[in-house]
Amino acid sequence: MRLRLPEERPTEPPTGYKIAHPVLSQDGTRAGFTGVSLGGALPYGALADASCVYGLRHRAPHRRCDCGFHCVHDQAAAEALLCTAEHRAAVLLEVSVLGAYIRFERGFRYARQRVRTATVGPCTCGTVAAALADAGWGRPGWLALAPSCAGCVHGRPSLSLAAFARLAGEGLRMVADSGDARTPVGLGAAEGLGVPELIAEAALLQARLDWFQTQLGRLGGDAGGGRHR
Repeated sequence: MRLRLPEERPTEPPTGYKIAHPVLSQDGTRAGFTGVSLGGALPYGALADASCVYGLRHRAPHRRCDCGFHCVHDQAAAEALLCTAEHRAAVLLEVSVLGAYIRFERGFRYARQRVRTATVGPCTCGTVAAALADAGWGRPGWLALAPSCAGCVHGRPSLSLAAFARLAGEGLRMVADSGDARTPVGLGAAEGLGVPELIAEAALLQARLDWFQTQLGRLGGDAGGGRHR
């Protein structure tokens, strides 16, 4: 006799937590995330359906496969993954588990998800992140991003947290985590821009202007030196 798993019919979608790297499409029109383990080569949007990472035609999640989105029940368990060196630049996601799912002791494997909140850690310098900047790696067609403060962006391709939320859509909420407190600095397009978002945009713009002025100053100095010689 084949044992069947007990069926659940929750009135509200279960909530789960996971970590992922934010990514930006090559043409700059879409924002999403890519996982840190199984399925990491397949970026997904704020609202997405899972598919089998092995290319099989069954629907995810399949009982005899590892396919499907993965998350854990406990937020602290997901945050603990951010301590490892290879995951320091990842962000913490709070997701709604949608569609069919399989419940495990520590989390879910499931068919569909909506990313509700993305919590961005501090810049490598320790300052609260104001933007997501080029991380120096990516996937085919996608540029990986990492938390950055306004002062460390320099000339790298970057997005403010509010701009990333607008591109991702689906009401995604971006939160900057300083380590001591979490400050909402980016909301979905439907909610518009508030004071924190405008402050972050202004800080990022000022940092870029400072960098351009420095570069112009160097070019001017070199040009002057060449005429003098």
